[in-house]
Amino acid sequence: MSADTPSIAQATKVWAKVGVLSFGGPAAQISLMHREVVDDRKWLSEQQFLNALSFCMLLPGPEAMQLATYAGWRLHGVLGGLIAGLLFVLPGALVMLVLSALYAAFGQVPLVDALFLGIKATVVIIVIEALLKVSKRALHSKAHWIIAAFAFIGIFALKVPYPLIVIAAGLYGYIFARKPDTETISPPLRQPVSATLKTITLWLGIWFAPLLALRFTLPSSILNDIGIFFSKLAVVTFGGAYAVLAYMGQDVVENSAWLTAGQMMDGLGLAETTPGPLILVTQFVGYIAAHSEGGYWLGMTAALITLWATFVPCFLWIFVGAPYIDWISTRPRLKGALTAITAAVVGVILNLSIWFALHVFFGSVETFSWGLIEMSLPDLTTINWRAVIIAVGAGIALLKFHTSIVKVLLPTALAGWLTSLF
Repeated sequence: MSADTPSIAQATKVWAKVGVLSFGGPAAQISLMHREVVDDRKWLSEQQFLNALSFCMLLPGPEAMQLATYAGWRLHGVLGGLIAGLLFVLPGALVMLVLSALYAAFGQVPLVDALFLGIKATVVIIVIEALLKVSKRALHSKAHWIIAAFAFIGIFALKVPYPLIVIAAGLYGYIFARKPDTETISPPLRQPVSATLKTITLWLGIWFAPLLALRFTLPSSILNDIGIFFSKLAVVTFGGAYAVLAYMGQDVVENSAWLTAGQMMDGLGLAETTPGPLILVTQFVGYIAAHSEGGYWLGMTAALITLWATFVPCFLWIFVGAPYIDWISTRPRLKGALTAITAAVVGVILNLSIWFALHVFFGSVETFSWGLIEMSLPDLTTINWRAVIIAVGAGIALLKFHTSIVKVLLPTALAGWLTSLF
């Protein structure tokens, strides 16, 4: 360990600080980490940080949590990665668990419903803001715009499963990747393949052991269904929390009927107010789905299973891939796959924006079917002007004045309650 490398105790304090202060979504969280580990402490170089960020964006799951895990691994190996990753997730997970339990207990109270109207209206703007940010980062060519358009049409009008969209975009990007103008010298690999195979075996065992135990002991329980669903989700959800929501909305709300569209939006609103990755909304989904079947303790157990299935795979991806990150950053075809997937995610998030808006702004949304086409259309006579007005106010605050999300959610929640009085 060099003189500039911190001790485990010093690093742990920083990871705890990052975990507690990591509000505002992945962009804010990544900026916070950059300031802490690159600008202020020089624990990682700018290039190391950017290479790791590019790699984490290629992975399914929350890129900010994975980036923290990589930074911890770079400093102190597997132990450092575990500390950094867990401290990034656990503070928000604890808060989210408490909020989920309170929501399940009191969510049907008229006062709570009125407060959440304002939160839902704000969530629509939050997702639109994410769409704009991702679009600026992802759509750099005509091909990227076409990929985004096909992804949107596929998921909005044709109900193409999200994993197929990701696979198709990734294959296109890999095959048609643009060659770099100059040859890049690949750095040497940092470990033998045998060590990588051991890491894969170990973490697959850690991931699947409790899920297999559920499979054999409680095969017909919703807990088993939750473990399977969120394990699949951990593998295919490229593009961050908003892409996850699009997939969950298609499956959890419309197919499994574990939650309503309104409950899904309430969960995202709660996740926006907590530290940690926005993907903690999956914990809310698991808790509410199980609570409706078996009450508090089943909900608590489901929340823990959801956390396990969501975040243990993140450690697998990082601990397997970390030694190869510098090498992968020189592979143009892998970069091509990443950029194509990111472009497809733009179309997916556009679908999510429309889906949320329809269910917030209209009291009735119907399914229109014609041949292969199947899409949601609103009953225009059921428009909720209260939600529209609150959303306009939230849009001005977030998009024009760039007010922080936490500062907007409280006033809009109060606006939802006040407008309910009239």
